[in-house]
Amino acid sequence: MLSRIYRDERGMSFMFVGIGFMAFLSATTLAIDVGLFMTARSQAQNSADGGALAGATALAENSFTDRTPTGPAVQSAVTTAAANEVIGNTVSVGPADVQFLANPSGLQNRVQVTVYRTAARDNALPTLMGRFFGVPQVDVTATATAEASPANAETCVKPFTIPDRWIENSDSSGKADGPWTPDSTFDLYDNKGKPLANPDVYIGPSDAANYTGYNADRDKGMEITLKANNSTNITSSFYNPYDLPGSVGGSDYRNNIDTCNPALLHPGDTEPPENGNMVGPTKQGMDDLIAQDPNAYWDTTCNCVQGSQFGMHSPRIVIIPVYDPVAFANGAQHGKNITLTFTNFIGFFLEPLTGAGEVKGRITPVGGIMDANAGPAPAAAFPFVIRLVQ
Repeated sequence: MLSRIYRDERGMSFMFVGIGFMAFLSATTLAIDVGLFMTARSQAQNSADGGALAGATALAENSFTDRTPTGPAVQSAVTTAAANEVIGNTVSVGPADVQFLANPSGLQNRVQVTVYRTAARDNALPTLMGRFFGVPQVDVTATATAEASPANAETCVKPFTIPDRWIENSDSSGKADGPWTPDSTFDLYDNKGKPLANPDVYIGPSDAANYTGYNADRDKGMEITLKANNSTNITSSFYNPYDLPGSVGGSDYRNNIDTCNPALLHPGDTEPPENGNMVGPTKQGMDDLIAQDPNAYWDTTCNCVQGSQFGMHSPRIVIIPVYDPVAFANGAQHGKNITLTFTNFIGFFLEPLTGAGEVKGRITPVGGIMDANAGPAPAAAFPFVIRLVQ
């Protein structure tokens, strides 16, 4: 009897089924933990990505030099990263978790942000089934790096251009005439066409260490009143109308001020000047453009645009090419046609017109484009492109 019971295998399947159900239940529940961890990791990466992008944007738009814990780049990175929760809780991120790094060329234009949900920060992610296996919580971290890259192209460019900034040394009589101001005149030759002993100096943006032109950080908020140029003089405050690709005449010129011309322009492009000073079309196009966002104004306290119904993207923040004053001066000197060779692009907040043909505004940072079909961006390009690099 006992021998028969001992050999009886009836009911063994229930034991195996029970053990199998327990294993299946454990595996299923652990899968919930694994899914939770993967979701947390993805959300943490989103948090770090957002923080890095915000930091790089503030580095380009607010201050490229202020990298202190209370500066705009660090504070924007921390605030944006913290706003992206991980499984319903705020990540741990502070000024010490924001680092500024150099790109491969040595330019310190990268922002790295690391976010934490860890035991060391008292905000580790609790497990559902892991606690039964001795793992009550897990650490989740993520790191991202973004950079404000120099741009190599622009679109929606306005159809008037000004000379790029230079080092002011002498006037046309050879008399010392520095430093540079928005009303300075670029002089390589005297009134008789002879080279000056101490001429003004312009170095383009390809030489970042010695570039003399406009700088988004140093020159932000500089007010310039641009006047129509009726001569071959090169004055910082004189603008020259030019033909955008595919455009010609006063009507096109006015429309290119009021709207966005999609033509893609690059540093090094040379465009033909418009015939005449275009004073009338300039005023008409400017009036139309300002009417799109009439309440926007430049606030000298924050050194930024306020009152715009478009936030930081007011249509009155426009892109203006700047030309090489040396090429212009040499062309005029030898009796050639005016040469407008663009070396860079600047952001310009347009203020209401102050007189016939005068365009008053403030220099401001502006974004640009990376054109894969064009050459590399000048090392000291004024426009920037924000992108994740890690």
